[in-house]
Amino acid sequence: MKIALLCLPLALATAQAEGPVQERVQTVTGTPGLVAFWDFVKRERGEGGRFTAHVPKGAINDYPLDAGNYVRDFWGEGREATYDDFPLLGRGPFGEAILIRKEEDENFRPFLYVPRERFHDSSLDIKGADRSLTVVVWAIRQSGGHALAGIWHEGTDLKKEAGDGIRKIVSGQRQYGLFAGNNITGTACAHLSENGAGSFLNRFAMHKSNSVDLSPVVPANSPAELLDTSWQCFAMTFNHETDELTSWLNGRSGDRWFDNPKENQSLAHAYNAWKQGHFHREPGLQEGEDVEYPRDQYYNPPEDEPVSIKLISEQDKEKVELHEFGYTRVQFVYRKNGKGQWEVVDRDLIGLRLNPWWYPHSIYKPADESSGGPFTIGRAIHSARTVGFTGWIGGVAVFDRALTPEELAALTAVVLPPTQLPARRAD
Repeated sequence: MKIALLCLPLALATAQAEGPVQERVQTVTGTPGLVAFWDFVKRERGEGGRFTAHVPKGAINDYPLDAGNYVRDFWGEGREATYDDFPLLGRGPFGEAILIRKEEDENFRPFLYVPRERFHDSSLDIKGADRSLTVVVWAIRQSGGHALAGIWHEGTDLKKEAGDGIRKIVSGQRQYGLFAGNNITGTACAHLSENGAGSFLNRFAMHKSNSVDLSPVVPANSPAELLDTSWQCFAMTFNHETDELTSWLNGRSGDRWFDNPKENQSLAHAYNAWKQGHFHREPGLQEGEDVEYPRDQYYNPPEDEPVSIKLISEQDKEKVELHEFGYTRVQFVYRKNGKGQWEVVDRDLIGLRLNPWWYPHSIYKPADESSGGPFTIGRAIHSARTVGFTGWIGGVAVFDRALTPEELAALTAVVLPPTQLPARRAD
């Protein structure tokens, strides 16, 4: 189904598809490390063919997308989803785009997906140690800030109120996912999981980063002239060599920090994970130390050498300093000992770097097909069953390496004019 009012005249749409659009497609497919690229133009042959991905030469799996309603699959409620539930724009960065609508029926949460059994252990199934990746989604955000694309099955066992009446309870099967915000709506938000489940004793996965920039809100039924200039390039990269998870919006990541994490409902768990790790390294049992806290859930980014030190206050026998490290800001309290030397008597985490986020783990590696989630576009399976992201999606690409800023700028340039691209450094 197409929204006719938003379509360009046939002759212009055809000309667009023949020239610049193909160049844009080649920009994506020619970027090294490509695993799959859905432009929503390429389809299976025949009537009603499913969307398929551009894949590297010689690949035998082009990952056709099924339409599904996860509420029906797990709660046994709602109707089946079909391709008719994803209206087409008739054009887009690569020639076409699908609409993720703001569904009013709470039992209808449609998405496009590749079932696990059709890609388990394939190139798309990025997992395990020493693996890097990039996910890019070209989209126009109408509302919301949840999942855009990835292998991010949050599980259907997290919220009791949503679990009532559920027929199929499944624990988390998270690997990687790109969101349009999550904790900071409108940002590009990157998610990774080392265990498929929660982090820092929280039921939700907490390893995530947020871009500095925010994507605008643009109604999906806006005039063609506005839509054509409203495309945004959301991206996430993970570089296993640097342990950095980074979010990018329109080719720019930005340096994002969050102050007073212990006062935030979600980041308080990361704060405690940092605190427990430090307690564990101190001799003896510390006040506030949880001896049952799992060691693999400590969060202690490198703090060997500070980037900067700021004196907050100083008296005869006590002083307070703020040390900024690569991923943390720590307040140190010193007191003079009997020899007149300064000794650290307290340290407190007062700032966490959200972009890039330090991620020292592997990517969750499901034991088999049954413990791995599907690859989804438009939504992720989750207990809350909220609407999530709504808007147009004009392309989804996955790479098995962390792309460089220059490569992400090139992928942004397919939708943004040069005047809107991030400035490049002179070096």
